[in-house]
Amino acid sequence: MSELWQLSTIELGRLVQAGTISPRESIAAALARIDTVNPAVNAFVHVCAERALEEAGKQEKVLSAGEKVGPLAGVPLGVKDLEDVAGLPTSFGSLPFREYVAQQDSVQVARLRAAGAIVVGKTNTPEFGYTAFTKNRLFGVSRNPWNLERTPGGSSGGSAAAIAARIVPLVTASDGGGSVRIPACFVGAFGMKPSFGRIPLGPEPSHMLRWVDTVHNGPLTRSIREAALFLDVTAGYHPVDPQSLPAPAGSYLECLQQPLPRRLRIAFSPDLGYARVDSDVRREVAAAVEVFGRLGHDVEEISAVFPDVGRGWAYASGSEVYAELAKEVAGKEHELGKGFWSGAVAAGNLTALEMGDIQRERFALSEVMRRLFERYDLLLTPTLPTQAFAAGGPLPSIIGGQPVDSPLHAVAFTYPFNFTGHPAATVRAGFGDLGLPVGLQIIAERHRDDLVLQAAAAYDAERPMETWPEL
Repeated sequence: MSELWQLSTIELGRLVQAGTISPRESIAAALARIDTVNPAVNAFVHVCAERALEEAGKQEKVLSAGEKVGPLAGVPLGVKDLEDVAGLPTSFGSLPFREYVAQQDSVQVARLRAAGAIVVGKTNTPEFGYTAFTKNRLFGVSRNPWNLERTPGGSSGGSAAAIAARIVPLVTASDGGGSVRIPACFVGAFGMKPSFGRIPLGPEPSHMLRWVDTVHNGPLTRSIREAALFLDVTAGYHPVDPQSLPAPAGSYLECLQQPLPRRLRIAFSPDLGYARVDSDVRREVAAAVEVFGRLGHDVEEISAVFPDVGRGWAYASGSEVYAELAKEVAGKEHELGKGFWSGAVAAGNLTALEMGDIQRERFALSEVMRRLFERYDLLLTPTLPTQAFAAGGPLPSIIGGQPVDSPLHAVAFTYPFNFTGHPAATVRAGFGDLGLPVGLQIIAERHRDDLVLQAAAAYDAERPMETWPEL
């Protein structure tokens, strides 16, 4: 048998359910791996070893009694430090919240635990998920297991580092502008932003319903099958999130057993009409796109110009953050990151007319997507225009040999699909000239999460994500 830390979520769960290994053995292996590897990558910022082993012992008694435990039995789980686990800290990577302890599990965490997963700790994130690299004043910088001088991305960077370093096989992640897909791309993992509402959000510590519908929970895994299982366990309506969707009719894991439909119509946009892309990223993504042609699908490179909604997305999202936090941090603003808080304050000054203009931009993008999916089944793009940059930032200001028009163009391909709600996933396209992973993004019509997963699985069968960094 392989070392336990090398096994997937599915393999570990099956071994525990079969009695081949015990939940305590599984959790102990993960804790030992944290001790060995985490000092290098800073993926975990809080570890609850005693609690996890105690929970594993209770699960052993349940199994010994012949009772069933779910498909994630004994699987160690890392939870992003923007999400609540009852009794554990949720700091949001922010000094004013360093003493906050959650009173209840988020819906997503509760469902993973009900399926047998055991929380071993919290993973690092930039302050309130603000940046595309993971660094904060509480816990410092997280690092990419492929190159410790580079970032694992953000905002789910700690979770991505934990996956790529094979510390744990299961993590939570969330995506408000690319925060699942960016880190998944930078560490060569699979990351998916499902259709908006697929996995419920909340309950929010602010006791405020969200009004900006751009944040998605989603899987960040080493394989597509693990992501499908994650969705099977977590998807479905919950009353705490009025915008959450009903449970899907079938199993995502089972849908992967069905072949991808023949002769799909696939559009490939190398730049969305406005993004700059490094030449080695273009090369690897183009080679990845060719795989779909070899699989018998009709692939067409398109020159359509998509509306660049980056500024509107940033202001709309930031306005909600300001509304959530302004009262909570009153008198403590000096403890917040200057860039984070100045952006939130600026967004908090939006007028209704300005928000209306942003929503008009959003409608224009939605119309482009509507017309595109009248002609095509899938849209392919690069996931990101560069390989992972320096671990502590800043975002790259030169891409493709030219200065960027906007700092947001460092993540130009991810935020548009938060504004539209379409399911989007990243698969490993290859490696750039720096030896770091490059990503291909797969997008489908709203609610066709199954098609995104099937397309990703068909691609992965041809170019599997088998290699991982040695730490």
